[in-house]
Amino acid sequence: MLANELLDMPASKTHEVRTLWLCGVLHGFTHLYQMALVPLYLLIQKDLKLASVEEATLLVTVMGISYYAPSYPMGVLADRVSRKRLLALGLAVNGLGFVGLGLAHSYAAALLCVSLAGFGGSFFHPAATALIARLFSSNTGKALGLVAIGASLGFFVSPIYAGWRAATTGSWRSPVMEVGWYGVLFAAVFYWLAEEDQSPVAERPNQAGGTFNEKLFPTAALWMFFLAASVAFSLRDFAGSAMASLSSLFLQSAHGLNPQSTGFILSGIFLASAVSNPLFGHLSDRGRIPWAIGLLMMALTMIALFPHVPQRWMFVTLMVYGFFFLANYPVVEAMVMDSVPDSVRGRVFGLFITTGGLLGNTSHWAVGAAVKRLGLNAASPTAYYPLYAGLAVLVLISLLGIPCLHAIRKREGLESNAAATSSPVTVEFSK
Repeated sequence: MLANELLDMPASKTHEVRTLWLCGVLHGFTHLYQMALVPLYLLIQKDLKLASVEEATLLVTVMGISYYAPSYPMGVLADRVSRKRLLALGLAVNGLGFVGLGLAHSYAAALLCVSLAGFGGSFFHPAATALIARLFSSNTGKALGLVAIGASLGFFVSPIYAGWRAATTGSWRSPVMEVGWYGVLFAAVFYWLAEEDQSPVAERPNQAGGTFNEKLFPTAALWMFFLAASVAFSLRDFAGSAMASLSSLFLQSAHGLNPQSTGFILSGIFLASAVSNPLFGHLSDRGRIPWAIGLLMMALTMIALFPHVPQRWMFVTLMVYGFFFLANYPVVEAMVMDSVPDSVRGRVFGLFITTGGLLGNTSHWAVGAAVKRLGLNAASPTAYYPLYAGLAVLVLISLLGIPCLHAIRKREGLESNAAATSSPVTVEFSK
């Protein structure tokens, strides 16, 4: 297979590689749904007769909260039952939520449907991250980076497709329903082709012989470091989510662009990350901390710069921002996986993204409220300068999470190993 040749893999490892790429596609759907509504805010407001754009942006916030709130219970399931089944079921529910949203004719029904969609999305990260970290224990950063290509493509295609289909059909409902059905179809494909875990997850021991009932962290100090890291990176998540929604309103309100043009420019955030995610994920396998710091520093610089550039350079500026910002995710996720044994990874990562996601996804509503407060000044580009500067500051503060994760790894006695567990299936990538 071509995938095996690209990764220099023996034929006997085909099923691990296939599962890796299937998780990447599923990852794409997961994040496609998160961006699909962003260029459609004003159309949704008009069609549902909402009082303000704040109510339209709240739909994405509600979906995000529903996405992250169940992450810890999903992490518990990921440590106990088939991760493959969780992933397929989650995508099916996510897609059906969007199908329902496309049929909703009241704001209450729309809120219910985005809640269902977000709940379906919550299945992905705890199960997929733990699964990939186990299958590719020696090159976790690179493997997660390759899976993140799917997220990049999903993020990239979503605003372009949603804006284009809304412009050609005259309705925001068409792209919403279509991407919903696409997800349901791929859930069936994933379930058919992906490999089951080789043994029940709950029965797998960690390096020290622990089982599922093992505590997440054995000491109060480790809990404090973990919670501090989670809160710090939630500020990163807030800034990243806000960057998309704020830029959507900025481009349409201050620059007069339509949803199609807005969707195209926003897609720049995600285009180059298809390269940067596996690149920096691979490089981070030789040293996570310097790469994480460098990526976030470059990202916050581009956030502060964006509203000041001429319109013709906005696509490029967002592309550079996304190249660095999105690449930090596989690096940081690998740091989290490095810090704990396999037997608790699903739960730890579920709790990690619950903390970060709940705060981070309030950003869509917060951005709508902030733009609403601008009043007539929302038509002036200069009114947005302080908002973008504030997002850059949040990314800077989030760097405090890096030494916290390092402290956990060191105190857990895992600092000498790039992976937190020795897997019965260890797959080496080509260097």
